[in-house]
Amino acid sequence: AQAARAEAGRPVSGGAKKTTLKAVVEEKKTTRAKGDEDRRRSGKLTIANATDEEGRQRSMAAMKRRQERDKRRMSGTTEREKVVREVQVPDAITVQELANRMAERVAAVVKVLMQNGVMATQNQTIDADTAALIVEDFGHKVVRRSESDVEDVIVQASEDDGGKLIARAPIVTIMGHVDHGKTSLLDAIRKTNVVSGEAGGITQHIGAYQVTTDGGQLITFLDTPGHAAFTSMRARGAQVTDIVVLVVAADDSVMPQTVEAINHARAANVPMIIAINKIDRPSADPTKVRTQLLQHNVVVEEMSGDVLDVEVSAVTGKGLDTLLENIALQSELLDLRANPDRLAEGAVIEAKLDVGRGPVATVLVQKGTLRRGDIFVVGEQWGKVRALVNDKGERVEEAGPSVPVEVLGLSGTPEAGDVLNVVEEEAKAREIADYRARLTRDKRAAVGSATTLDQLLAKAKADRDVRELPIVMKADVQGSAEAIVQAMEKVGNDEVRVRVLHSGVGAITESDVTLADASGAPIIGFNVRANAPAREAANQKGVEIRYYSIIYDLVDDVKKAASGLLSPEVKEKFVGYARIKEVFKITGVGKVAGCEVYEGVARRAAGVRLLRDNVVIHEGRLKTLKRFKDEVREVQSGQECGMAFENYEDVREGDVIEIFETESVVRQLA
Repeated sequence: AQAARAEAGRPVSGGAKKTTLKAVVEEKKTTRAKGDEDRRRSGKLTIANATDEEGRQRSMAAMKRRQERDKRRMSGTTEREKVVREVQVPDAITVQELANRMAERVAAVVKVLMQNGVMATQNQTIDADTAALIVEDFGHKVVRRSESDVEDVIVQASEDDGGKLIARAPIVTIMGHVDHGKTSLLDAIRKTNVVSGEAGGITQHIGAYQVTTDGGQLITFLDTPGHAAFTSMRARGAQVTDIVVLVVAADDSVMPQTVEAINHARAANVPMIIAINKIDRPSADPTKVRTQLLQHNVVVEEMSGDVLDVEVSAVTGKGLDTLLENIALQSELLDLRANPDRLAEGAVIEAKLDVGRGPVATVLVQKGTLRRGDIFVVGEQWGKVRALVNDKGERVEEAGPSVPVEVLGLSGTPEAGDVLNVVEEEAKAREIADYRARLTRDKRAAVGSATTLDQLLAKAKADRDVRELPIVMKADVQGSAEAIVQAMEKVGNDEVRVRVLHSGVGAITESDVTLADASGAPIIGFNVRANAPAREAANQKGVEIRYYSIIYDLVDDVKKAASGLLSPEVKEKFVGYARIKEVFKITGVGKVAGCEVYEGVARRAAGVRLLRDNVVIHEGRLKTLKRFKDEVREVQSGQECGMAFENYEDVREGDVIEIFETESVVRQLA
C-alpha cells in the first residue's frame, strides 16, 4: 500500500519517510566527494588525457623493441648480432667496472667467474689475468693497459744512440773476506788513509772513489764490506761493476766471504782479477791460495788458467802498478763505452739521511751525464739535483759515465740498489714515484689479504711457544740498516727470535722512543745518536738506548739478550738406587717401603721414580726418609731405610726406587 501511495505521489508513513531522506543525503555526499576528487585531479596532465585515449600506453623503447623483433622474425634471424668491444684491462679492476666496460650484466660476469673457480662479488677486485680470461669468455678483445705505462718515458730515454758512444772509465769493485786488506789496498792506490776512519778497522759501508793512474787512465773503485752481514751490499757492488778485484790474504786462505764474492762475480757475469795481498808477511804462502782457489773453479794464469792474478802488498806498495796495468788491460778487452749526451741513468750505491743536508744518495752514473738542476726519479723517491759532491768532497756541476757522486735534493731516502733516471718534467717524476709507492703499498696489502683464517690460526698456534725479543733499530746509511735487519733475522731458533719492529736511517727520534716504550723494546743506534727530545723521553719512560759502531758487537749483544729468553735446560744427575724388600702399612702414615740402598745414596730432597720391571710407574718426591725411627736427610749405599712417597701408595716388594737430582743450565744461542 505504501509503495502504491509513493508511486501515486501521496505521502507515506513517518518511518519510511525517514529512511528515504537518509538515503538521499548519503547519495548527495558521495556525489559531492566524487566531484571534488575529479576537480582535484583535473589539474594533472597524464598521457591518457593528452592523447584523449583510455588505458596504459606502450613506451617508445618497447615499441622499438617490438619493431626490431618483427624485423628479425621477417629476416629469419632469431638472435641479435653480438657487439665485439675492445676492453681495456688494467693491473687490477673491480667486477662491476669490468662488466661496465664490456656492457654486460654484472650477474652474468659473476656467474662466469664462478664457473672459472673464482668466488667474487661485484665490488671485489680481480687481477689482470683473470679479467682478460673473462673478457675473452664474453667474446670481446682484450687491450692490456697497465698503470706502469707511466714508466714508458724512462724506457724511451734508455735507448742509446750508437754513434755517440765514447770510452768510459772501468768500474772496479774490491771484494774479499773481512780483514784481508781490501781497504788498505785501495788506500795504497789512492794514497790516503780510510781504514783509520772506520770503526774497529773494518769497512761497514760501500765506498766509491775515482783514481787516476800514472798512465793518466781514470778508474772508479768500489770498496765493499767483507763481514758476513753485508751480503746484499756485496751483491749490489757486483751488479754495477765491470771488473771484480778479489783480495785474498797470502797468510790466510780462501774464507767464506771469499767464496761468496766469487759467486757474486759469477752471478753478475763479471771478470775477476785475484789480488794476493799481505805478500810482505813472513807466513805468506801465495801458492797455497792459488791451490785453494782451484777448489772453487778459479784457475789463475800461473796454473794455466785465464784469471789474472797479482801478488801485492798494501804496506810496501809491491805489485800495485801491475794490478793497475791488469785492470787497464781487462777494461780494454771489455771495450767499455757510454753515451754522455743522453739523459743520465745510474745506480744508488748507498743512501743516508744527513742532519744538515737531508736525504743524500751516493750514485754511480752509468749512462749519460747528471747535471745540477736535473729532475730525476729514483725508486719511490723523486727530486731535483740541488748539488753534486765528488769522492774528494768537492762540489761539481756535472758527473759523466762511471763517475761516483753524492746527490742532494731528494724527496726522501731511497733504497740502496735503486736505479736513478733523469726525466724531463717534474710532473712526470712525481707521477712515476707515486705509482711505484702505490705499487709497493698494494703488494704489501695483497700479501696481508691473501692470508686465510686457517693460516692465521696455524701461525698463532706455531708462535704461541716462540718468545720474541723486539728491537727498534736506526742506522747511519740504508745499506747498514739492511745488513743489520738481515743479521737479526738469522739470530734465534725454534724457541726464541729477534723481531725488528722498525728500522730506519737517521738520528733516533722521539717517535722511535714512543714505539720502543709501547712494545717494551730497546733501541739500537748504529753510528747514530738520539736527539735531545728523544734522550729526555727515553729517560722519563725508562727506554734503553744502546749505541754501536761495530756490527760484530751489535750482533753478539743481541744474541746474549735473546739467549736470556731461552728457557733453561734441565739436566738430571742420578744419585742412587734402592730396592724395596718389604712394604709396611702404618696407621696415619700409609704404606711405607722398607728399602735397601744398593747404589749411590738416597736423599730426602731429591726426586724419585718408582720402577717395576724396568718400567717407570711413578715419578714424584719423598714424603719421608727414615733410618730406624729417625727422619734423616740421606742414607748411604748398603744401608736400609724406610721411604714413603708423596700422594702415592702403590708400592710392591721387588720394586726399584731411582733417586735423581735436577739442575738448570743456562742455554746460549749458537
